[in-house]
Amino acid sequence: MAQLMTRTTLKTQNRYFAGTRGVSPENRGLGFLPGFKDQETGVIYLSCNADGSQAPVHRMDGLPDAVVIARTPAGRVAAVKGSLIAGFIRDGLFYTREQAAIALG
Repeated sequence: MAQLMTRTTLKTQNRYFAGTRGVSPENRGLGFLPGFKDQETGVIYLSCNADGSQAPVHRMDGLPDAVVIARTPAGRVAAVKGSLIAGFIRDGLFYTREQAAIALG
């Protein structure tokens, strides 16, 4: 079974891809939007804030309850299904962080 995705997972990924096009600040100007893909279902989710507005970075609070595994006592998303991967959406296509980093140099 895949490990759950948490805020720590996202922070670790951001550190790993820092300085590449695999993070939002480095590819936002090229039309890439942060998002998630469920590898089990193929469903792609745009990264949103808890209020439903588009998030500028990867945020789990806007994900639907169907993929949420745990919440904090305050109601924030603490963990989501391990089948979700963080990446980017551009022109309706999903790119993993690795694909975005490679495609954009």
